[in-house]
Amino acid sequence: MKATPRISHLFIMVLFTVLSFNSLAAPALYKVEKNGTSSYLFGTVHVGDASMKGLPEKVTKAIDQSEQVVVEVDISKLTPLQMQQRSMPFMMLKDGKTLQTELSKQNYSKLKDYFSKKSIDIAMFNGLKPWAVMVTMMQIEFQNAGFSDQTGIDKQVLAYAKKQNITIGELETLEQQLQMFDGMALLSNEMIEETFEQLADINTYFIKLVNAWKNGDMDTLTEYYNMSFDESNYGEISEQVMLVNRNDKWVEQLVPRLTKEKLFIAVGALHLPEQHGLIKQLKDKGFSVTRL
Repeated sequence: MKATPRISHLFIMVLFTVLSFNSLAAPALYKVEKNGTSSYLFGTVHVGDASMKGLPEKVTKAIDQSEQVVVEVDISKLTPLQMQQRSMPFMMLKDGKTLQTELSKQNYSKLKDYFSKKSIDIAMFNGLKPWAVMVTMMQIEFQNAGFSDQTGIDKQVLAYAKKQNITIGELETLEQQLQMFDGMALLSNEMIEETFEQLADINTYFIKLVNAWKNGDMDTLTEYYNMSFDESNYGEISEQVMLVNRNDKWVEQLVPRLTKEKLFIAVGALHLPEQHGLIKQLKDKGFSVTRL
């Protein structure tokens, strides 16, 4: 029950039925205020279905009132070829290693069977790191479930900002995001095992999470956070690598800006809750954070 929330932060285009946006059930948007300057904080999901096309009005109004939209990484400035060229060096195994040498015999066999059932030869992945193979698996399953990064909220926020001629800033580079995986390399088998666990029940581990986001149900998102980042070795390391370290760096960047600039900050929804989340950290820095 741990993998989905973690995976949502491991790559650019994944994660974070059929509810429409409305005033009573809408994604959570927060106003951040201090010293007379107001900004906005919005938790996003990185893939969406057809029902998620079009941003809620309160979100577009908040963007209109902002001087800059700040995202994790501005992928809109990269072509697919540039994304591939910059990503591949981080995805490839080195020093004679192969996917088979990096995984247990049991997990490699399960992967081989998984791709075989989809008429895909696992040999095409032998030079990739386990996390890169996991990304491929998640993309396949998301697509089969009717989800795409094209209707992901991040891309919609970026597209709207560009249409309104609002400048875009980013909190980290694509390379910095991809480097997270190296911090998880020793846990490749655990990552693959939990990916298989959740792929067996996409509704529980993905659809319910997306619906919680659609409804602005922060209690359920917090529940998923705690399921993901539990007290296991995997849970503690992944939380530190993918959330705590990054949130701390983001807050350090944002705090001096939020007292003098009107920003619209859009980051993955699981960066918001709990003690290391952006909401609590900003409150601890003296900001008023109010849900709209």
